[in-house]
This record gives sequence, structure tokens and C-alpha cells, in this order.
Amino acid sequence: MKEKFRTLNDFNESQSEYLDLVYEIMQDRKRGEKPIAFIHTYGCQQNVADGEHIKGMLSKAGFEFEDKPDNADFILFNTCAVREHAEDRVFGNVGALKNLKRKYPRTLIALCGCMMEQKHIAERMYKSFPYVGLVFGTHALHMFPELLYRALSSGKRVYVRDNDDSMIHEGIPLKRDGNFKGWLPIMYGCNNFCTYCIVPYVRGRERSREKSIILKEARMMIESGYKDITLLGQNVNSYGKTLENRTSFSELIREVDSIEGDYWLRFMTSHPKDCTKELIDTIADSKHISKHLHLPFQSGSSRILKLMNRHYDREKYLEIVNYAKSKIPDVSLTSDVIVGFPGETYEDFKETLSLIREVEFTSLFTFIYSPRVGTPAAEMDDPISAEEKSKWFRELLDVQEEIASKRCNSMVGTTQKVLVEAEKGKDNTLNCRTSGNIIVEAKASADLVGTFQQVEITEAGNWILKGKFKE
Repeated sequence: MKEKFRTLNDFNESQSEYLDLVYEIMQDRKRGEKPIAFIHTYGCQQNVADGEHIKGMLSKAGFEFEDKPDNADFILFNTCAVREHAEDRVFGNVGALKNLKRKYPRTLIALCGCMMEQKHIAERMYKSFPYVGLVFGTHALHMFPELLYRALSSGKRVYVRDNDDSMIHEGIPLKRDGNFKGWLPIMYGCNNFCTYCIVPYVRGRERSREKSIILKEARMMIESGYKDITLLGQNVNSYGKTLENRTSFSELIREVDSIEGDYWLRFMTSHPKDCTKELIDTIADSKHISKHLHLPFQSGSSRILKLMNRHYDREKYLEIVNYAKSKIPDVSLTSDVIVGFPGETYEDFKETLSLIREVEFTSLFTFIYSPRVGTPAAEMDDPISAEEKSKWFRELLDVQEEIASKRCNSMVGTTQKVLVEAEKGKDNTLNCRTSGNIIVEAKASADLVGTFQQVEITEAGNWILKGKFKE
């Protein structure tokens, strides 16, 4: 039976009044002329998008923002649960706020995001950090104004883990971090349950936003001058399966691509099991879709992929990649790789290396396996030592560095369309990015930031290119 998911455009009627109440409270609590918030986001782009909604709500309540916590009346860490290192950083940074809270006792410290959807983490926060006044999980984002008001008005600690993932709440205010690059979530949650991954447990089951809402938001971004738009989802390839009127991801991006304007359209993250030839054909035939495909393979060993519950094998992955190469000239392929999954042998790892050499990825996001409490992989036997895994990891990096250097050198002498993203330093060096997601450095006035330009590639490093702007 098809699961039912509801879309609620309910923010204005249920939460806006709480923002007005927060505004009134903060007139007495603020330390300066205006209430100041410090928001720090860890982890993936979906977390960044959530952080932009939090900033949007706080802006409606009169807050301004600073990039250090020292002067903040409200401090919030938006957390990530994917790897242990990210969790350790959160605990360390929260611990460092103890003296600040002692000095300014009316400062409200809060945590939200994926870590807070884990019961053992929330309990540790409650016991070990009594000066944290507000904690809420990913499913309670739409309730943030109400929760903030309760924490401010009562002076009591507010902890909420709302695991209701049967609804999508629309109409939440938004304050984007940039004005020419932006994130556009198209779905939330995941149904894949890879054995190493905590995401389905903290983000909930898969649910898609209505196509009409996405198209309206995309059109608004393009009309506002956004040049680089990334569609977000834990598995964008499975978009539309929960909608009453089902539509495929290929159909969605074809319609977004048809919107007139000068922009690039990207998406992430794709799951190989749902990457269809139709999707690749859509990319090949498009006007605006980036010729960059991020397709995580995680392991080159079919045996390990089965243990990971990835629902494809090595042969299937290579079939998809080879089709993409045949249909999209100069396609830029990137991926994620886990080294040292429980039960992996060096023979399995060598299959990963051989796949990397065969595909010749532009770049890789590489990780040593990190066990997550509550996932099946955390209970598997893992006899390989951390030292041995680190050796494998270094070997993988050396292989990929050689491949990336070869690819970068092959681009010397070509002319590339780039989006100028930022100043790198004070010597007029600008950071730019190609459609294939490769960084290019070139010198010119900072006035070019936020524009498309043509750059002749003059020099290649291992990971980045250097060039000069063409007149």
C-alpha cells in the first residue's frame, strides 16, 4: 500500500505569532542595539539549507547575525550525525561555551539537526551540558519559533525529538547565505537503509515536495539572479515516488531546465540503483544542467556492496558510468568512497582501486568507515586495525591524486566557462568553478564575482587549474 504524505502550508498561521513574541522578549534580553544570533552548521548541504530556514525565522524575529559567538544573544549549532568526527567537534564546541554562558547567563544556547534525533546523544546533552537550553531534531524545524519562545519565556530547558516524518511543512521563512549560488531541497529522508548509514533514522522516510512548489521556487531564484542552483535530496533519483501524482526526477529536472535564464542546474546526491538512462539522456540534452554527475559507489567490491545493502554491484555501476561517458562528452564524475567497511579485506579494497583507475574520477570524497550507533554495520565484525585502514586510505589518495593531476593537465590550453565565486586573497586572485565542478584560479577585479566568464587554462595542479580571463 502506498504511504501517504501530507504537504502543509501552515507556517504563517501556526508559527508567525511566536516570532512576534520572541521579538518582544528579545527587546529586554538583547545585549546590544539588536539581538544577535550565531548559527554554525555542520555536515551536508541539506543541513545548510535547514540553517537558511532557521536564519529566515530569526530574521523575522528581529535578529542579526555574526560569525563569532562572543556577542551573541542566541547560539545554535546545527549538527551532523554521519561521522563520529563531526559529533566530537560539536561536543567540544559546546563545552567551550561554558565560560561564555557563565559570563552572560541570559544567552540561550541551542542545538538542532541530525545528532539530536539520536536518543543517546540527546540524553548525553541533557546530562553533561546543563547550560544548553534548547534541543530539537530535524523533524521539529517547522516548530522552531514556538520552541524558541518556550525556552526564552519559561527559562526552562526545552528538548524536543519529533519523529513524525509523514508531513512536509511549506512556507517557512528563508534567508539564503548567498545571492548567486543557492540550495533548493526537493525531497527529505531516505528509504535505502544502507547498513552503515544513520540518515534514514535521523531524517526519516523518503518524502517529496510538490513539483509545482519546486518549480515556483526555482523560477524565483532564477529571476532573482541565481547562477548556480543545486537540487537537494538524500537520494534525488527517487524523487516523486511519494507524490499523489507521481513524477520522475528526470521529468522534474527537464521542467526546471526549461525555465529561461542564464544559470547552471546541479543536483545531489544520486544513488546508483536509481540512476536511469533517461536521467543521463536528460542531462545530455539539457541547456542548463551541469555536465557533472556525483554518483557515490562506496566500494568497488560487489561482495562489500551487498554487505552495505546498496542494491547494485560493480558491473551495474560501471554500466551506468560507461553510458554517461558515451552520452555526455567530457562528463565530470565524482563519487564517495568508504575505506575499511566491516569485513572488507585488502582484496576487496584492491577492487575499489581498480574501479577508480577504470572510471578516472575528477575527484573523490573519501572516508575511513565510522561506526554509527543503531546501524546494522555497527554490529558487524571489524577485524582490520585502524592503522591498516589508514594505510589503505593513503594508497587510495595517491591513486586518485595521480588521476586528478592527469585530468587537470589535459585541460591546459582549453577555454572553460566558469562561475566566479569569490576572492581568494588580496592579490586579485579569484576562485572560479567550471560546470564540471573543477576549481579554477584566475586574476581579475572582484567585480566579476557572481558572473559567468570565459577562462583560458594555462596551468594545472593536482586538484585545481589556473588560467586567465578572456576579454
